[in-house]
Amino acid sequence: MNSFRVRLTLIMITMIGLAVLAAGLFMGKTYRDNHLEALQDNMVREMRIILDHMEWKQGDPSELFGYYTQQAQQLKEITDTRITFIRGDGTVLGDSDHAPGTMDNHSTREEVMQAKKEGIGQTTRYSDTLKENLLYVAMLVDPKNPNSDIIRLALSLEKVDESVQRIWMTLIIGLLILFILAAIISYRVARGLTRPLEQITRVSKRIKNLDYKARVVVKRNDEIGELGMAINAMADSLQVQMTRIHQNESQLASVLDNMINGVVMIDANGTIVLFNRMAEEILGFPAREIIGQHYASAKQQYELTQFIQEALELREHLRDEVTFYFPTERLLDLNLVPIFENDEEFEGVLLVLQDVTAIRRLERMRSEFVANVSHELKTPVTAVKGFAETLLGGAVDDSETARSFLQIIYDESDRLNRLIGDILELSKIESRRVPLLYSPVELSSFVNKTMELMSAEAVRKQIRVTAKVEQGLYVEADEDRLRQIVMNLLANGIAYTAEGGCVSIVVEPVHDPNATLDEFGQENYEHIRIHISDTGMGIPKKDLPRIFERFYRVDKARSRSSGGTGLGLSIVKHLVELHKGTITVESKVGSGSTFTIELPVIQ
Repeated sequence: MNSFRVRLTLIMITMIGLAVLAAGLFMGKTYRDNHLEALQDNMVREMRIILDHMEWKQGDPSELFGYYTQQAQQLKEITDTRITFIRGDGTVLGDSDHAPGTMDNHSTREEVMQAKKEGIGQTTRYSDTLKENLLYVAMLVDPKNPNSDIIRLALSLEKVDESVQRIWMTLIIGLLILFILAAIISYRVARGLTRPLEQITRVSKRIKNLDYKARVVVKRNDEIGELGMAINAMADSLQVQMTRIHQNESQLASVLDNMINGVVMIDANGTIVLFNRMAEEILGFPAREIIGQHYASAKQQYELTQFIQEALELREHLRDEVTFYFPTERLLDLNLVPIFENDEEFEGVLLVLQDVTAIRRLERMRSEFVANVSHELKTPVTAVKGFAETLLGGAVDDSETARSFLQIIYDESDRLNRLIGDILELSKIESRRVPLLYSPVELSSFVNKTMELMSAEAVRKQIRVTAKVEQGLYVEADEDRLRQIVMNLLANGIAYTAEGGCVSIVVEPVHDPNATLDEFGQENYEHIRIHISDTGMGIPKKDLPRIFERFYRVDKARSRSSGGTGLGLSIVKHLVELHKGTITVESKVGSGSTFTIELPVIQ
């Protein structure tokens, strides 16, 4: 913009300079012409005065040379001009500056010829006699006679030229001064024109660089001011539109990044143009590496590539379930939806990836649960039905046999009742329809009371039950549900421990190394840990990951003989999780098992 200002200033100075120069040339020429015309008029008046006061003699030219030469010299002293007297045929009769006898005939001189035609003639030319530029003015002595004698005055143009030169010097100095003034004025005018344009240009560049807060400071009401206001209005509109666009983009990006499904957009050429966060997690590719690449460059399994290719070719909705093995094994539900602009032009396809691994696992677990429940219910029902039929067939008459069969029917019915109760209990816990009533539980008295409830069974099997609990330990929990957890684990330990064995329970606080002391000088703790150990048969390592599954039994024969339903540990795990705790197990075949529960002190 500075270069534009300089160019504009130079153009204005040049135009002003040319105008002043033209005016100066015109003035100089006009002055010179007017000055020459004035001199000519003065010379004509002088010649008329001379003719009025001078006696014009006629005769032989040789006799008249002296007279006219003398008259010319005298008149020169008065008029300060060269005076020449010429006879009608062009012979010079006398001259103030040169001997007439040596001078050429003047009949062909321009001023003489013009004087014979018009009465008065004038010209300017270089004089070979005087070696300088002269203004010649000639006039007929008798204006009525074209062949009359002629008087001529000649004036040196040196003074005229000096006067013209003074005018030119004045013009040049004035022109220089005018140039300087014009340069200053032109610069200020150009600056006044270009400064708002520079500001508008800067604002336009800032808007081009996405700075939509840039505004033009409008101080004028002319066309440039209107242009500035138009730029501001455009910036306001762009800022509003871009704000909306950014909001929409932010909302769309937030929705895409927080979707539980993977979303991949592929254009009609097969180039990946969108790849959300869940798609990164599912497919194992970072978006920055895959966006802009052809879908075939994603080294995924062959089925996905073929699936996308088929969708691009058919341009219709496709759906399938495919097992992926990278980065982890997943079962994915794939939906490919074609994208059309204005319902006509094909723009590409949208791939939606849904991880249905957990859903299918739950469906499988539900099917297995139904099958297990059916099997578990069928066993006691079959036993009850079989022994009842036997009794109806006549065995009732044998009192000892009847009593044995009726005991079996009673035991199976009781087992069936426990099984149905555990199923209902587990169903309520899993659906979180069991409200927990939290209250502070003093663990020492809690453990002692729980052991009393289990003592009869332990005495029956001659199993020793021990407890180790620090005094003053508290935990916030639902006391009934916490007792259910501990009793189930103690019951399992007693059931799977041979006679003469031992079952122990240890409760301890989990100290934080950075914990502070309470008002009694004791360390604060945020969790408590409950260890329940037995010296029973133990659990094989391969079965440890599944022991908390419903109806899963390590030793099915031993479990049935103990009267278990196969749901106890599953109920324990769900109740511990409802208390926001964790349960783990360590076991070694033949040495026993240890279940460890960790619960937060404050819920």
